[in-house]
Amino acid sequence: MEKLLNQIDNKQRIKDMNMEELKLLAKEIREFMIETISNTGGHLASNLGVVELTIAMHYVFESPEDKFIFDVGHQSYVHKILTGRKDRLYTIRQHGGLSGFPKRAESEHDVFETGHSSTSISAALGFANARDLRGEKHHVIALIGDGALTGGMALEALNNVGRKKTNLIIILNDNEMSISKNVGSISTSLSKMRAGARYYSTKKSVERVLNTVPMIGKHLVRFIKRIKEASKSFFVNGGMLFEEFGIKYIGPVDGHNLEDLIDILKRIKFSKEPLVLHVHTKKGKGYKPAEDNPGVFHGVGKFDKESGEIKSKETETFSDVFGKKIVDIAKKENRVVAVTAAMKNGTGLDAFADQFPNRFFDVGIAEQHGMTLAAGMAAADMIPVYAIYATFLQRAYDQLVHDIALQNHHVVICVDRAGLVGSDGETHQGVFDSGFLYQIPNLTILTPSNSTDLENMLEYAVLEMTGPVVIRYPRGEAKRTTKEPAYSIEQIMAPQLLKEGKDMMLMTYGRLTKESIEAVSELRRNGVDAGLIKLQAIKPIYTRQMRNMIQKGSKVLFIDETVAKGTVGNLIASELSDHCRFRMLTLPDAFIEHGSVAELTGAYNLDSKGISQEAMDWISEDQDMNGYELS
Repeated sequence: MEKLLNQIDNKQRIKDMNMEELKLLAKEIREFMIETISNTGGHLASNLGVVELTIAMHYVFESPEDKFIFDVGHQSYVHKILTGRKDRLYTIRQHGGLSGFPKRAESEHDVFETGHSSTSISAALGFANARDLRGEKHHVIALIGDGALTGGMALEALNNVGRKKTNLIIILNDNEMSISKNVGSISTSLSKMRAGARYYSTKKSVERVLNTVPMIGKHLVRFIKRIKEASKSFFVNGGMLFEEFGIKYIGPVDGHNLEDLIDILKRIKFSKEPLVLHVHTKKGKGYKPAEDNPGVFHGVGKFDKESGEIKSKETETFSDVFGKKIVDIAKKENRVVAVTAAMKNGTGLDAFADQFPNRFFDVGIAEQHGMTLAAGMAAADMIPVYAIYATFLQRAYDQLVHDIALQNHHVVICVDRAGLVGSDGETHQGVFDSGFLYQIPNLTILTPSNSTDLENMLEYAVLEMTGPVVIRYPRGEAKRTTKEPAYSIEQIMAPQLLKEGKDMMLMTYGRLTKESIEAVSELRRNGVDAGLIKLQAIKPIYTRQMRNMIQKGSKVLFIDETVAKGTVGNLIASELSDHCRFRMLTLPDAFIEHGSVAELTGAYNLDSKGISQEAMDWISEDQDMNGYELS
């Protein structure tokens, strides 16, 4: 018998299925995703948790006429499967393949692109406003997780939605997780709502029974509904969270009960006012390894589907090095506190949280609050270390400027995933932060290229430096070196001459140091006397030391893993314009697509091969020009 999963290219086919077929389809989708993602890697746990919910949405509504807006978007794989992209799921997050998030260029069913959290309600309200202004009648549905609801932007949107009397459905997918375990009062409030599930199941059963009573059944139901708010506040006082915003609240509903989901979506479909449907799901549903370890299987690499064992190399990453070192530093100085925004695991702060629970602050998905929280603690003579991904640092720019840099507070901001991050694509590439950081006064920006650099810089920044310090480091392996610990500001920050060169000098920092070392070797094999300068800091710029390392009039090729308009190379070029010939090799002025870091560095000539070729091309241009002039 042909699988139902192979029959869903036509969206009408889902609507024609009976309940048993829909349940079988859900089972087949789970099996298909586990099989596929085990070979490709991807966001598995979150997608396993929304299988029934996504099927129900497509069964009741008409995508793309009705607008589905996914918060973060990492839970959109089932949506992709149901909208004609099943046969390409094996390319998910691969270079040139499907994006791991909604992408407008990919399908008309992806109406809004996401990758960062807490945006869906604002976007959905925008769609609803546009619909109402045009006099259209389609539905707008925002799907937001309980983790994303901890973000201030979601609360700002709810405040705005409550004043709007129009059809807008907000589905709260409550699985008690973001990436790290959810924290805060909103999570506690949702726990109270989940405890009230008994009330709603009982209410529904009573209504069914009463409606069967001849003559008076419907009247009794109407009478009982008049007193339901009082009883609801007794059983589920957490529902008032949304009703205080002026938004009708319904739930909690079992997010894995297809029959109930479809029934309630049909009931609320034509609501004349905004409402929140609270759906309780289990992250990783149907696959025990993911149910047991939803954080591990949130964004997972290739794994053995039978055992759940992750197929990854056991290498020490920059996040690992940071996590171990900050624990060592905290043992020496009891004023050190750690802050993160729902990224305890990803940033490597697990051990710190375990050893110093009273000095660890997870603010939820609230990067702005985290930044100002750190500023407040610094003003009160603590030493905050704020670990944050480069792509999420963008969200706290104003707080960094206004609350930290302007007041010159000693906060150490550890920017993880700086530079290319790979398969998460445009929304997650850390290629903008260096550009917007180096223009901020009072900041020092350190750029380790290996584990020893990171350890030295972190210890010096926390224990010796003053004012705001940024340490930015890439995703991935951190190589060990035999270098001795650094004890002076000059050792920590001054540029290092790794190789002298007469014909050309390469200059770079961070992860691309390794690629540049290999490029220098290749150039020397081709008869080019090339050298290499590694920057330890990109703010301040040590112009005098650079001049001493570069022969006057020589070529300098600056290699930077950031977008062209944001590269610190522009600043260095202006400082050295009277001393040398300067050229830059960077990423383009564009959003960088998804693919592995190796594929992307190769595509943009930032690997050793591309760097050496760029240098050879520059030398050939000069030779051609000299030949022309001589002739």
